[in-house]
Amino acid sequence: MKQLVSMEHLSNEEIYSLIETAIEYKQGKKVHKLNDTYVANLFFENSTRTKCSFEMAERRLGMQEIPFETSTSSVKKGESLYDTCKTLESIGVDALVIRHPQNDYYKELEGLNIPVINGGDGSGQHPTQSLLDIMTIYEEYKKFKGLNVLICGDIKNSRVARSNYQALTSLGANVKFAAPDEWVDDTLDAPYVKIDDVIEETDIVMLLRVQHERHDGELNFDPHEYHEKYGLTKERYNRMKPNAIVMHPAPVNRGVEIDTELVEAPKARIFKQMKNGMFLRMSVISHIIAEQQKGVLIDVAN
Repeated sequence: MKQLVSMEHLSNEEIYSLIETAIEYKQGKKVHKLNDTYVANLFFENSTRTKCSFEMAERRLGMQEIPFETSTSSVKKGESLYDTCKTLESIGVDALVIRHPQNDYYKELEGLNIPVINGGDGSGQHPTQSLLDIMTIYEEYKKFKGLNVLICGDIKNSRVARSNYQALTSLGANVKFAAPDEWVDDTLDAPYVKIDDVIEETDIVMLLRVQHERHDGELNFDPHEYHEKYGLTKERYNRMKPNAIVMHPAPVNRGVEIDTELVEAPKARIFKQMKNGMFLRMSVISHIIAEQQKGVLIDVAN
C-alpha cells in the first residue's frame, strides 16, 4: 500500500491487515517506530477527531510533525495545492495527511513522490474513518459477512457513507440506507428503507451528521422533525437487538441524529470509535512508510 486515498483502492486482505496491526497496537503488543521520518498534516477543513488522532498517532510512532496552517501559508497568496505539497516534498517531508473540501483532490497530486493519506475529500471519501469503523465492528462481531448495517442521515453529502458502503459491502455485510428524499445518493446501489421497518433486525445502526456546510445555506431543516423521522430515539433504541451497536463518526448533534441520553448508552460505541481511530491511523501510517522505504514493519519494544 503506497498511499491511502480511497477505500475503492484497498483489497479485503489489506483491510484485514490494517485492522490486525491496529488491534496489536491497541493491545500494546508492538510499536513500529518511525524515527527520523517527517509528516505534515494539511487540513483545509475544520477537524477535531481526525486531525488530533493523526497527530497523536504520529507522535506515538516517533515521527516528526512539520506544522502547517492554511491560514498562515502561501495558500492565502494563491498557491495551488499541488505546489504546496511539492514544496513540502522538496524540503524533506516523507508523507502528507490531507483534508480538503474538493472531491478527488488527490487526483491533482499524481506528480508527487511521497505518499498521501486522505483525511477526507469533500463528499467523496474518508478512508481512515471507514477503517476505524470497520475495526470497531470487527472487535464486536469478529466477522462482516451477513451483518445488517443501517446508515441513517445525509447520505448524499457524506463521505463516511460512501466509504463504508463500498468497504462493508465488499466484506460481505448487508448495507441499507435511511434518508430524506433530497439526500438520496443515486450513485450508490444500496436499498433505501424506513428506519422503523428494519430497526429490530439491524446489527449496526450508523448515524450521520447533517452536512449543513455542504447545503449552500439552502437547507430548510427542522431538527425536531428530523429526529422523529430519522434519528435514534429512545423508543427505537429499545427495539434494537440486545447485541446490536450504535455508531456515529461525530461530531454528534445531540437530540438530532441521536437522543442525547443514548450517546454513551450500553449499545453505543461512539467514543470507542474515536479511541480506535488513533490506533488505526498508526497502522495506516506504519504500513505506508514501510512500503515507501521498501522495508518491513519492525517490532520495537514499548
